[in-house]
Amino acid sequence: MYSRAHAPRTAVVVGAGMVGLATAWHLQERGVEVTVLDRSGVAAGASWGNAGWLTPGMAMPLSDPSLWTYGPKALVDPAAPLHVPARLDPQLWQFLARFALHGTQKAWDRTMAALTPIDRMALECFDELTDNGVEAWTRKGPFIVGFEDEKDSHHFVHELANVEKAGQSAPLTRLDDAQMKVPQLSGAVSTVFELEGQRFLEPGPFVEALAEAVVERGGKIVPGAEVRSLRHGHTGISVETYAQEPFHADVVVLATGAWLPELAKPLGVRTMVQAGRGYSFSVETDQPAEFPIYFPARRVACTPYQGRLRIAGTMEFRGPDEPLQTGRIDAILASVRPLFTNMDLEHLEDIWVGPRPVTPDGLPLVGATRSPGVFVAGGHGMWGIVLGPATGKLLAEQIVTGRVPDEIRPFDPLR
Repeated sequence: MYSRAHAPRTAVVVGAGMVGLATAWHLQERGVEVTVLDRSGVAAGASWGNAGWLTPGMAMPLSDPSLWTYGPKALVDPAAPLHVPARLDPQLWQFLARFALHGTQKAWDRTMAALTPIDRMALECFDELTDNGVEAWTRKGPFIVGFEDEKDSHHFVHELANVEKAGQSAPLTRLDDAQMKVPQLSGAVSTVFELEGQRFLEPGPFVEALAEAVVERGGKIVPGAEVRSLRHGHTGISVETYAQEPFHADVVVLATGAWLPELAKPLGVRTMVQAGRGYSFSVETDQPAEFPIYFPARRVACTPYQGRLRIAGTMEFRGPDEPLQTGRIDAILASVRPLFTNMDLEHLEDIWVGPRPVTPDGLPLVGATRSPGVFVAGGHGMWGIVLGPATGKLLAEQIVTGRVPDEIRPFDPLR
């Protein structure tokens, strides 16, 4: 376990997404002077175009027993919600093999038990930010969950029952006359539920507001700073970039999302991190969209976004820097077209792809590396937004006190 005689006075956080900025904010809360570096800029990765769901009740393992039903389709159907490109990539296939090994009920239960403590504190950590200078909002649902066939709902209902069994509240009720409440739904959506107790936000604006709060509290954010190496010396840890003079700090936090292995692997972090890329776009609706909408069978999540409806979906296992694949946008459109009415699905705006950092066991990587004073915060998969503030709070506690909070013990990066 990392420990030090005195609390750190300075920190460099590498990564200006939700996780990195929340860690920076909480380090400031504990009196640490912070500089945030990012290869591009604030919210440039997975923190901008995602669905913006604050749904701890759905922050569950991605790999589950149903993987053995829908997984094979990912290998042969380019329009499948889970997409694996046909290519000779030993590292990708090694990841997929480990990922598949966790597709059992026993593994799901074990991972869910590990996620539940941080899930339960997730929403209050957003309140802590917005009550203390982060000028942004979160809004309550309900979340509308729709299915074309009632039998397709059984797996989702079963999953939420297991989430509640693990210790969370995820109240799900059947919704009659759903089209009256959600006019965007077509008659093809025959079975609809309301999920309460969750929230949503506009992810890009929220992360930008968090960055502004970090700066207002004396922090520095340096865009265009791609880190190439870390070195220990008499001035602390030297963070060397390609374009700037080195930055020096007592501690360093690596929160680089899908790019985490580039810097973390040499520091003893052996758990694989694969980019699971998500896509999104926004459309105009005849009537304003009021509620988030989820189609579990289609793996599509929709959220009200700046007067439009953001439609997000797919899990594409490609490299984080590969170009956007227009076929994935077409696949999402084809998937939702029968389910929606009263909206314009021909004129898309805000088209986006972003890499989410997925681990084989479904658990994040949060804590100390083998290199003294260097920590990682990442590997949250689809849950980096909802778990980001809680992750930052808990990791800041570990960094400053040397004690590992119970909530992040299962996320040991050296496991």
